[in-house]
Amino acid sequence: MASVTDHILITGLRVVSVIGVLEHERQAAQPLRVDIDIHVDLNDAGRSDDLSQTVHYGEVSMQIAEVARTTSDLLLERLAQRMAEVVLQFSGVRGVDVTLTKLRPPIPEDVESSAVRLLRFRAT
Repeated sequence: MASVTDHILITGLRVVSVIGVLEHERQAAQPLRVDIDIHVDLNDAGRSDDLSQTVHYGEVSMQIAEVARTTSDLLLERLAQRMAEVVLQFSGVRGVDVTLTKLRPPIPEDVESSAVRLLRFRAT
């Protein structure tokens, strides 16, 4: 099988979520940014112009946002893992790179954001 070099990119998906270990983080939702790089073969969709032969990025975005809004996870690492698992369930997806960014991390330093980045592949 040839290696996949095609990608569908979803960048800057903004959601609010209750996530964090500290007590005050559990009291109110905070903004997150999600960037998703979906590894998929786009040859058939490129030839046919048929949505059913690709991954519908709108559907992916809605499911990822729902996971974020309804999470009870403490760690970004866990939430990012669950997001990756959601994307890998879509037909044709071979791998996914998820970057999950906390836009206002609760630390006493001047930090713009903190993030985790996961790369996961479908089991073959």
